[in-house]
Amino acid sequence: MGNALSLRSSCFSSKASKKVKDGKSKERRSCFSYDSKKQYQDASTMTEQEPIAAPPKPVVLRATTSELLKCLGEFICRRCSKLEDLSPLKPGIWLRNLDRALKERKYGRFLTPASVIFLYMICRDVISSELAKEGELVAQLLTCAYITCSYMGNRTSYPAAPFMADRSKTAFWDRCLSIINATSAKMLRINEDQQYFVQIFVDLKAEAEPYY
Repeated sequence: MGNALSLRSSCFSSKASKKVKDGKSKERRSCFSYDSKKQYQDASTMTEQEPIAAPPKPVVLRATTSELLKCLGEFICRRCSKLEDLSPLKPGIWLRNLDRALKERKYGRFLTPASVIFLYMICRDVISSELAKEGELVAQLLTCAYITCSYMGNRTSYPAAPFMADRSKTAFWDRCLSIINATSAKMLRINEDQQYFVQIFVDLKAEAEPYY
């Protein structure tokens, strides 16, 4: 809490997120402004016959880390319906415990609105609806968090131990490779395509809405 995060056209690149202190009473927020200038040619390159298109108004999206963690929890709880004791709050608790463990190891916190959006994008493709044990879900989620941390974190590398729920190095690295193979194209796309980032954000927010 206490950090404000502003996301613009270049900020979603790996290791490039900027955190700005904005008072103790405010929670981390994500603000994404779509840079419409990239979608239009420079006026100097146009002929007199070509009309100059007016750029659209910037799209500004805001959400707190807690709000997005709740949405992520709703998605995971709905996806893993076979886990009867699973509640939407549990995934957020697991991730916050991981966040504290990283801070205690002097690696800093990784949970921000942007990282939760990125994590959700990965989890949609990775977490299976066939999971029958909560421990399997924790292992999958923390492995997704490791990929998120490695891609978006402020450090060049992170220790694997806090992310290894099952304590099996072989299984952990096998999951990492599987996730990278399944989602590498999307990881590149969300870094380059602002509209795609906005769509993932909107999809995540919609997870908190009731399904009929």
